[in-house]
Amino acid sequence: MNVLAPRRLGLFLLLAPAVLWLALLILLPHVEVGLLSFRERVGPGEFAPSLKQYLTFFDEPLYWHTFVRTALMSLVVTVLALLLAFPVAWSIAKVARGRVRALMMAAILLPFWASELVRMLGWLILLRGSGVVPQLLFQLGLTAEPVELLYHDATILVGLIYSSLLFMLVPLINALETLDDSLIEAAYDLGGNRLDILRRIVVPHAAPGIAAGCIMVFMLTLGNYLTPVILGGKNSMWFTEQIYTQFITRFNWEQGSAFAFLLLGLSSLLVWLGLKLTGQRFADSMRRT
Repeated sequence: MNVLAPRRLGLFLLLAPAVLWLALLILLPHVEVGLLSFRERVGPGEFAPSLKQYLTFFDEPLYWHTFVRTALMSLVVTVLALLLAFPVAWSIAKVARGRVRALMMAAILLPFWASELVRMLGWLILLRGSGVVPQLLFQLGLTAEPVELLYHDATILVGLIYSSLLFMLVPLINALETLDDSLIEAAYDLGGNRLDILRRIVVPHAAPGIAAGCIMVFMLTLGNYLTPVILGGKNSMWFTEQIYTQFITRFNWEQGSAFAFLLLGLSSLLVWLGLKLTGQRFADSMRRT
């Protein structure tokens, strides 16, 4: 017992900061937001239990249209990020060697040394009517006048993919690095073509990394606020903007809390469905991050 006591104390001291962080910054705020979402203001400083905040969401078409739009665009961003990241991850994990690989990793990581706000302002400078890209297209004679490239759904998609691509690349690279090259060589020796090898060997092996990347990209995109607002303007129709409006502009914390819980429920449900459909386990996927 005397030997075990210091070990238990050491384990407790090691876990205490993480437990406190989870409890104070994640668990308790979520509990408070949940309680706020199930009450209604009935008078100055007076509240009563109610489901009104959730009923308002379904009664007002603007809210649930924005909710569905945000979910669908987040799914599109996740799929496009996967399609773009997979060849790059394969090149880094299996093709590039030495200094070339280091330079490729540096090129991927370098933009993320700046904050998301700075990166989105960079896109703003590039794509606005008087920006670099519209002026270049005009000078090349491809457009009759400088075209405003901001405030379109395509612009929002580009910005969201750009801001989340790293979180797809890292788990994919980690997953592909563990793939034994001899398996691919054996498949070629047995007459397999590239498509069969990709479908039967590479993708099944990388499935946990694919699941991990999709989970992170989807949840980060779904909860993104800066990118849709900066690149999409007032007409971005992103659900996090509705949450911000309820909390900050209207000071309606009850409605904002309900919206936040609905967004959390949506992300959790879609992640669970994705894992079920692909046959992956959440713990296995998170090991690839």
